[in-house]
Amino acid sequence: MAVRRRVLLALAVLVAAWLVGCAVLFVWPPAETGVPARADVVVMLSGSHERLARAEQLIRQGVAPVLALSSVQDTPRWQAAKALCRAGVYAGARVLCFQASPYSTQGEAEAIGRLARQQHWNRVVVVSSTYHLTRAKLLIDRCYRGPLWLVGAASTWWKQPEQWAFETGKILYQLTIERSC
Repeated sequence: MAVRRRVLLALAVLVAAWLVGCAVLFVWPPAETGVPARADVVVMLSGSHERLARAEQLIRQGVAPVLALSSVQDTPRWQAAKALCRAGVYAGARVLCFQASPYSTQGEAEAIGRLARQQHWNRVVVVSSTYHLTRAKLLIDRCYRGPLWLVGAASTWWKQPEQWAFETGKILYQLTIERSC
C-alpha cells in the first residue's frame, strides 16, 4: 500500500510540475514581448483566425507597412487570409504571402530569416497563438538575428490542455533533436 501511495504522489507531483510549466511557457509566456511603436513587418504564422485578427489589428494601428502571411494556401478554409493575399494590400499596408517549406513552425522560422535578408527587414513582429510563442521564439531566434517582438493571440480555452501537451512534446524535440535553423 505504501508503494502505491508513493507512486501516486510522484505522479501527482509530476502533473503539478507540468501544469506550472505550462502556465509559465504557454499561458503567460516570457516570449510575449508586446508591440513596438514601429517595425518593418508584421508576420502572422499560419494557424487560427484569431492570429489573423490580431495581425490585422496591428496593421490598422500602423505598426508596420507590410503584413506577411504564412502558408495561407495550406489552410483550406481560411478564405479571409486568401482574400488578403489576392488583394495584396490591407489598410494601406502591402500584403506579402509566403509558403513555409516545410509546412511547420521550423519552416516558417527559416522563411522569416530568408525574407528578412531579402526584404531588408530589421524589426520584425511575429503574431501567433499565445500557447505557441515560446517555441516560435526559440525557432525564429535561430534563423533571424534582428530585433524581434512576439505578440500572442488568444485561443479557445477548452483546447488549451491539448495544445499544451503537443507544445511540450514539440519543444522537447526542438531542444534535443532539431537544433538548427
